[in-house]
Amino acid sequence: VNGVRAVVKKGLLDWLDHERPDILCIQETKAHTDQLSSEILQDHGYKTYWHSGERRGYSGVATFCKEEPLYVQEGLGIEKYDREGRVLLTEHEDFLLYNIYFPNGQKDDVRLQYKLDFYDDLLPIINEQVESDNNVIVTGDWNTAHFPIDLARPKENIRTSGFMPVERERLDTYVDNGWVDTFRLFHPEPHRYSWWSYRMGARDRNIGWRIDYFFVNGSFAESCIDADIHDDVMGSDHCPISLSIENNSS
Repeated sequence: VNGVRAVVKKGLLDWLDHERPDILCIQETKAHTDQLSSEILQDHGYKTYWHSGERRGYSGVATFCKEEPLYVQEGLGIEKYDREGRVLLTEHEDFLLYNIYFPNGQKDDVRLQYKLDFYDDLLPIINEQVESDNNVIVTGDWNTAHFPIDLARPKENIRTSGFMPVERERLDTYVDNGWVDTFRLFHPEPHRYSWWSYRMGARDRNIGWRIDYFFVNGSFAESCIDADIHDDVMGSDHCPISLSIENNSS
């Protein structure tokens, strides 16, 4: 959301009260809970969980759940990532949910390598969860457009972090390991994006990138009944994405 305090002022809570998702995952909260107003911390019918980085005003994720999760974990258990507040894991009756703000590699080569390391270190963790007979959803701002169809100007951005071959190869590896980009199960069409630069009227012109995803393990993809991008929702440089799954609970 590029700052939860900013997006609250732009109508986040009104949107939440209207849409009432079962679970809401927010990335780039840029806030510690002691910096949040009572307006967002009060009971909106959700249990809320926050993982903030050591550095104030940077990174951070939050998960809002109508039903209390069976288990909540902050971080991956890897200190170099956890100190930046990038991951919340919640366990639900039918699945595990990873809410992740993946690193951005645009600053310099050091941060690009950090981003690539994050992809590499996450994959065996979620693979192990699937091998232990868990269904897994990994959602958030992945900070990479996978294919040319996933951004408006692929040729111009081939050397830009977020569409570099080395980053896209990491997503290839996830797919090779059986992970499914749920949006493309339902939407093969082009020109569907989830992020736009604030500059040059990019959103009005739909010069965007699709960098926000719901990935699921292959066998769980059969339980997905819809996935979409809600580009009519304003308030941030990103827009919401959604995933609907069958309720297999008795």
